[in-house]
Amino acid sequence: MSKSEFKFQIPLRVRWMECDRQGIVFNGAYMDYLEVGQAEYFRNLGFSIYKIAQQGYFDSAVVKVEIEYKAPARVDDMLDTHVRVSHIGNTSLILNIEIYPQDSETLLTTIMSVYVGYHADTGATWPVPDEMRELINHFEETGEVLPLEQFPNLAAAAR
Repeated sequence: MSKSEFKFQIPLRVRWMECDRQGIVFNGAYMDYLEVGQAEYFRNLGFSIYKIAQQGYFDSAVVKVEIEYKAPARVDDMLDTHVRVSHIGNTSLILNIEIYPQDSETLLTTIMSVYVGYHADTGATWPVPDEMRELINHFEETGEVLPLEQFPNLAAAAR
């Protein structure tokens, strides 16, 4: 993908605790970058994924993650983390992340993760709510964040 295919990005600074002895980001730290990217993507749309899960609106579980390391990030680097939802299925979302050094076209890392709607108490799958689907699809097509008030059930869960 190219940066232009992403409507959302968030900067991150590499902290020492995320690095190995050589000052290079440890592979496991990229799971934290995934979590930050995912959470901030949805906050940008107007809601917290944690809050809507607590309110019983929608919850999900990570079922697959693929990470490709192309070049190292190092301690104190500023990174641009580009995030997008590339697909919404009946019960699943595919989230893509690309990480670049700030103000650079050098791709450092790609992350693809699959989230499946999941009822933790029963183990059953959970369909992606139509309101979420509409909000995400509109954002991915236009880059415009629609007012959450247009989605009453989601807005109520986000309060």
